[in-house]
Amino acid sequence: MARVLILFAKGVEEVEFVAVVDLLRRADVEVCMASLDGQTVTGRSAIDIQPDAALADVMNDDWDMVVLPGGLPNAHLLRDDANVKAVVGRLKAERKSIAAICAAPTALAAYGMTAGKKVTSYPSCQPEMEALQPSSIYVDETVVEDDFLITSRGPGTAVEFALRLVEKLCGEEKAAGIRVSIVA
Repeated sequence: MARVLILFAKGVEEVEFVAVVDLLRRADVEVCMASLDGQTVTGRSAIDIQPDAALADVMNDDWDMVVLPGGLPNAHLLRDDANVKAVVGRLKAERKSIAAICAAPTALAAYGMTAGKKVTSYPSCQPEMEALQPSSIYVDETVVEDDFLITSRGPGTAVEFALRLVEKLCGEEKAAGIRVSIVA
């Protein structure tokens, strides 16, 4: 069974977060929702989300993918957290998948992970993405996959993003079945 770590902090974009958790779990993927400190997080629309764990307690576990949802200040809090940087760096070194949506790809750019890679983000984050990593190849598409990176645009692309993650982890047939079941 594939295992995915989803990281989040204050101001997380709930639509992006829940779409990914829900569709991965429909695909029978083991998902761990980890907040930075293990405490309940209030999202951008004032919805409280209870984590499964604190990042420090699960960051060294074996993960097939790490996902960074967007929203502010969530994306900046993730970007500035040493444990987030460490787990993302470890998964890159292990050639595992790293996914980010909305403003969260800026964290990957800040870590130098988008160098020479095709990426996307929330449209207003494009200048920041380009400033943080000038060699990135910014693409205006719903979901962009390049090597180990999968990035997406924002709340309106969350379902398509989550389905791509299912496809990456479980194959096209599983993703297609879920697409039909949710009428996407």
